Amino acid sequence: MIWQPGFTDKTLSRKPGAVQAPRLLIIDEIGYLPFSQEEAKLFFQVIAKRYEKSAMILTSNLPFGQWDQTFAGDAALTSAMLDRILHHSHVVQIKGESYRLRQKRKAGVIAEANPE
Repeated sequence: MIWQPGFTDKTLSRKPGAVQAPRLLIIDEIGYLPFSQEEAKLFFQVIAKRYEKSAMILTSNLPFGQWDQTFAGDAALTSAMLDRILHHSHVVQIKGESYRLRQKRKAGVIAEANPE
């Protein structure tokens, strides 16, 4: 299932298995695009329905403290969501240059990073 325009609360209630059935749900690049208020609430419902029931892998380039900006600036919703996400999670922080950019630098496609 891919999150897409038109995914509504009705879709979630008509097809609850779409988010609950997969043993592992992978959500990549949280924060790349902002969520509207309605989308943020729906995303929270997905997290809440899977909480303590099914595995999830979430990726983001944003620190948790900036997630409220992604979820329509709703700090309360974001806090409740992060509470559920982080409760039983293993957080893996990867520091350093992007793997894709590093490959392009090695190939000479883009300039070397300026050390500061």
